[in-house]
Amino acid sequence: MMGMLCCIMLLVKTGCTQKRPDYKVVKAEVAKRKTQLCNAYNDPKCDKDSVVRCAQQFLFTTMTTKVFPSWYGTKWAYHGTTEEPRKGKVACGYFVTTTIRDLGFDVPRVRWAQAASEAMIKEMTDRKYIKRYRFSDIGHIESEIRAWGDGLYVVGMDSHTGFIVNKKGVCRFVHSDYYNPLGGVISEKLSSNNPLKASKYRVIGKVLTDEMVMKWLKKEKFP
Repeated sequence: MMGMLCCIMLLVKTGCTQKRPDYKVVKAEVAKRKTQLCNAYNDPKCDKDSVVRCAQQFLFTTMTTKVFPSWYGTKWAYHGTTEEPRKGKVACGYFVTTTIRDLGFDVPRVRWAQAASEAMIKEMTDRKYIKRYRFSDIGHIESEIRAWGDGLYVVGMDSHTGFIVNKKGVCRFVHSDYYNPLGGVISEKLSSNNPLKASKYRVIGKVLTDEMVMKWLKKEKFP
């Protein structure tokens, strides 16, 4: 049963297309998959580790190929709190917490968005998945993330926050960009002219870890 469920899930087309994803459809798909995977996780006949692996793959693929592309081009504003892509404006913290929530995690969207990014990261993932860098060259940080492995990371900076995606050794910085408020949410190289490169302090936490995904499967709230 578990093998069949994983195969069905992973064969669903989740790649990027020319057409921008319909965000309501994306959220509905997340809710449907979550129900399926939560049921499998609670089924004594299913291997829980396999369910976690399947959930991680689904969440990473959906976030990077559907959720993020839906938000590209949403304008930045310091007080931006929109919950709908390309309608209104979104601040960097609200971009992070809204997309995490829309992936099906029960998180305190507003409180985390208004908190210091390091505090948010520490509540989102375990300390063993967190690294800190002071006055480090962005090339050095990118090399370490590549070595850390494929996955999704939340990064906090001097006065900014966003995501780093490491996919097959290619790293991208996805964030609501106050350097270009009208352009807003963007995916760019880590070494581009951006707040990540300019920041003197960075704290990076890997998310979609086993522990985080198990909370998703158990429908547990984050503090």
